[in-house]
Amino acid sequence: MKRNFKYLLGLAFITISATVSTQAQGNKEYQEQYRPQVHFSPKQHWINDPNGMVYFNHTYHLFFQYYPKDIVWGPMHWGHAESKDLIHWKQLPIALYPDSLGYIFSGSAVVDSNNTSGFGKKGKIPLVAIFTHHDPKGEKEGKDNFQNESLAYSLDNGTTWTKYSGNPVLKNPGIKDFRDPKVMWYARQKKWVMTLATKDHITFYSATDLKNWKKESEFGLTEGAHGGVWECPDLFPLKLNGKTYWVLIVNLNPGGPNGGSATQYFIGQFNGSKFTPMDTQTRWLDYGPDEYAGITWGNTGNRKIFLGWMSNWEYANQVPTEKWRNAMTIPRELSLKQVKSGIVIASTPVKELSGIHTQNVLLKNVQVNKTLDLSPKVNGFKGQYILKLNMVQLKGYTIKLSNKRAEELLIGYNAAKGEYFIDRTKAGKTDFQKNFAGRFTAPRLSTAKSSDITLVIDKASVEVFADGGLSTMTAIYFPNADLSDLSITSTDKLNISGLALTGLQSIWK
Repeated sequence: MKRNFKYLLGLAFITISATVSTQAQGNKEYQEQYRPQVHFSPKQHWINDPNGMVYFNHTYHLFFQYYPKDIVWGPMHWGHAESKDLIHWKQLPIALYPDSLGYIFSGSAVVDSNNTSGFGKKGKIPLVAIFTHHDPKGEKEGKDNFQNESLAYSLDNGTTWTKYSGNPVLKNPGIKDFRDPKVMWYARQKKWVMTLATKDHITFYSATDLKNWKKESEFGLTEGAHGGVWECPDLFPLKLNGKTYWVLIVNLNPGGPNGGSATQYFIGQFNGSKFTPMDTQTRWLDYGPDEYAGITWGNTGNRKIFLGWMSNWEYANQVPTEKWRNAMTIPRELSLKQVKSGIVIASTPVKELSGIHTQNVLLKNVQVNKTLDLSPKVNGFKGQYILKLNMVQLKGYTIKLSNKRAEELLIGYNAAKGEYFIDRTKAGKTDFQKNFAGRFTAPRLSTAKSSDITLVIDKASVEVFADGGLSTMTAIYFPNADLSDLSITSTDKLNISGLALTGLQSIWK
């Protein structure tokens, strides 16, 4: 989570009332220009990092960094939303407010099934939130211990929260960037493990009761990308061919592969105290410009479901929305795959997305010789649909989303360079920030002759999953009218064995 107070002090605050009539909610909310229809965004105001993501009592909880008085970053709260299916979300009252210890910065939540914390009462299992208290006064005074880790708990399924009277439970040893605790239960040693972002590396802590933490080890001083501060880490196991590997996610700002914020990861082993990477390669979970602060839900069994913030700190405060700012990605399921360069993460949209599928258009054995116009096929989709292509042999191609105002978003594959790309140079408004317009690339990790690509398109965003999710990119854009036309071009006689277009219902109706 980026903090730039000098910049924020220069922003003009636009206060928006949080009171909306029932009639207005039904008729106007979630219908504004650029409003995502299949991604979570708040009713109003500012949002950034996903926090406290946990599955409990058949409900997915999503907490998030939230400022309820403006559409730019401000004193952080934990907003709250819940879902039964990862797709339809209900925004709930704010879960955690700033207090005398500071703002409520990013963190995680766990199901304390064994009541190790002692917060459970009368047989009720506590949900426990572990978060960073950020003291703005201490920061302003130039102190180096203004971020500390604290607890809150809920005994009513996350509806209301009580902050622990003994906060903070992990005091800062003198590191300015000391935040974003991600906590998991390490069953083999019957203890909780905290993965904490500390400046430009990770520090691991452990506790048996969530209250008394001891330092275990550090990682990352010489590994990975170091173009900026490390933030929002995550540690979890995944299996490949029956063997368990450990994945360490680390979000980085700035220093991403296409500028600004991004999510890198490492694969290795964890013994309860120390993380040991398999190699020193820098791997990126998403190569696009607009996925950041991504972490996974806790308590989901063998599924690892990932969610990121769909923006970039280079321009998140300036994007041209009026009632709200920023949104989350589509939830993605993570898995491990073996490629020539080693073991990597593949990301795919969660299967629950099929619950909002509408009309399907299926075409087989399509040849693209110069241009294939698919505009008549998507006219009824209102700018929100999925496009999937399967190719027996991969060649260069460009998918163009456009409108009658000559605005266009280009997505495709450059065969000469062996890379996927998104080009939003002409996709609408770009003048709000100098680095927004551009062409962004991702390497092709698969060496197979065949290929597939899936695009999830939603009003003003696209998420790209190529080669079974080995190459993933996310980008937002701001056209002056929906990009309602669709075409595919290729100069290499591209043979598409299967082409599917699927409309998506709005999750807000």
